[in-house]
Amino acid sequence: MSDLSHLIRYLKKQHVLSLCAHHGDDMWCASCFYVFDETRMAFWLMTEPATRHGALMQHNPQVAGSINGQPKSVLLIKGVQYRGRIQLTDEARARQAYQKRFPVAKKVTAPLWEIVIDELKMTDNALGFGTKITWQR
Repeated sequence: MSDLSHLIRYLKKQHVLSLCAHHGDDMWCASCFYVFDETRMAFWLMTEPATRHGALMQHNPQVAGSINGQPKSVLLIKGVQYRGRIQLTDEARARQAYQKRFPVAKKVTAPLWEIVIDELKMTDNALGFGTKITWQR
């Protein structure tokens, strides 16, 4: 298995990411359910534009965040940091994938957003302490 396929498998298994947005001197982070699309190297998520992070993203599409579990041992630390650009999307395939993974989303009117990933860095201590896997667009 390649390093990239290891990273992709991890992203597909998880379902919550932290999303950090900023504009000027204001910044905010939120936790969002997501679907990862490996063909586009993108995350799809739902959030209202009127939220604090939604308002910031409309002013500045540059976002960053992380995806990780909460292991009790430092030897089991595994997580991903990402950087990318976010935008609203009305792609039917994205909505179908999101609703399939999170059926409650069928009843939610929040718009769907896409984070086109520019950079990923995975730390996986299970592969050896301090092991890093990186990817850039």
